[in-house]
Amino acid sequence: MAMLNAATKEIQLKIVYYGPAMCGKTTNLVEVHKRVQTAPGHKGRLVSLATNSDRTLFFDFLPIEAKPIKGFKTKFQLYTVPGQVIYNATRQLVLRGVDGVVFVADSQYSKMAENVESFQNLEENLRAVKLSLTDIPYVLQYNKRDLEGVAPVEYMEFLLNSREVQVPSFSATAHDCTGVFETLNSISRALLTKFINQGTPQYTA
Repeated sequence: MAMLNAATKEIQLKIVYYGPAMCGKTTNLVEVHKRVQTAPGHKGRLVSLATNSDRTLFFDFLPIEAKPIKGFKTKFQLYTVPGQVIYNATRQLVLRGVDGVVFVADSQYSKMAENVESFQNLEENLRAVKLSLTDIPYVLQYNKRDLEGVAPVEYMEFLLNSREVQVPSFSATAHDCTGVFETLNSISRALLTKFINQGTPQYTA
């Protein structure tokens, strides 16, 4: 849930990057952290919470170009979830308080079953924290388009975006930042539009 920090005059919006193991969630955050334009001191350190074989990343930033809304600056908090199923409890923990989701899918044909399983797991874990994809904005990123043996975008749309209301989707090659900021800009705009239309979020001290 979006938070207003009265002390710092900031709106805090949490975006979670979700998807199967090795799909490029971490690469997305690393590229955003490396390249995002902020004023000095307005980008948090990229923090890694590592397990034995997987990790969760997060950082926050105040973009230069984001206009104040109702007198508040907009701070985005970006998180990844661990891709391996054994860390499902951590996934649920990261999803608490989420405002928007970027689902990162691996474009290789051999990964289609994992993509579908991970998307279903996202829906299950949102229900566990009393949310659903009808409650929050989300976008799809079809990553690793530079590899051989990738599925057509139309096929991935059929698997992951065949719903009554389709969401924006983006082809990407995250390791060279192709599609990374297009994806982030889309979910950011969706969140800001939702905030403007719905009114004042919850306050924090």
